[in-house]
Amino acid sequence: MVDVEFRVVSDRREGLLLALGQAIIANGFTLLRQRMTTAQEGVVLTMLVRGPQASLLPLEECLGTHPLVRSFEASQPGAPTAAVEAPPEVPGPSSPTRTNTLPTVADSRRIEALLPQLARDYPNIFIPLLALERELDAEQREPALRYIGQRVGAWVYKRDFALGGHLTLADAIRHIGLPALRQLVQAEMHEDHLHVRNSPFPHRGQHGACCHFLRGMLGGLLGGPHGTEGLHVIERQCRNTGAEICSFEFSA
Repeated sequence: MVDVEFRVVSDRREGLLLALGQAIIANGFTLLRQRMTTAQEGVVLTMLVRGPQASLLPLEECLGTHPLVRSFEASQPGAPTAAVEAPPEVPGPSSPTRTNTLPTVADSRRIEALLPQLARDYPNIFIPLLALERELDAEQREPALRYIGQRVGAWVYKRDFALGGHLTLADAIRHIGLPALRQLVQAEMHEDHLHVRNSPFPHRGQHGACCHFLRGMLGGLLGGPHGTEGLHVIERQCRNTGAEICSFEFSA
């Protein structure tokens, strides 16, 4: 695993952290901390991330060429800073993959505004989450809800579990993941899996496994610097596909 600090300059604040956070998660990295300021050169976002060395170059390319990024710097402890200027935006059709994974400006603003509300109302959070899910474009639901879930999970960990010692993954699932989920849904542990019987996300017109928020929340609770590095949360079964329960598995 490698720790890297990115410094990004953008012309836009709204949705910047969400969009780049999605890219970081998609490349297998965890966002450890971030800071956003306004300077003469524009909006400056500094992010410290941790992830696999083999995925660092693809992540740097993804961030350096991101349409919201005007300039980009990456540095590692003990290494000189390398600056990469983002290429100018070329008129014409955008990349379908990149466009489809980015929320609109309105969605980004709503997501950032929703996070403090979720913290205030927790654990009564499903009504605003389901309202947001319904209004998101289909291709934006999974990355946006996983991002929100990861932020909520990290917040719940700091609020309720940060004073405990470092646990193995199996113990963390039992003593952190299970109690945290039980604040929201009916959850049980079977061997090293978590089963949820009443997730509110299935049967809402989507296809395939759809409990993206719960996957993200479990990742925020159990992964990262306070948990298991390189954690992957997989929804192996989902009531949305005809299963009796939603089942979450973990690997690192």
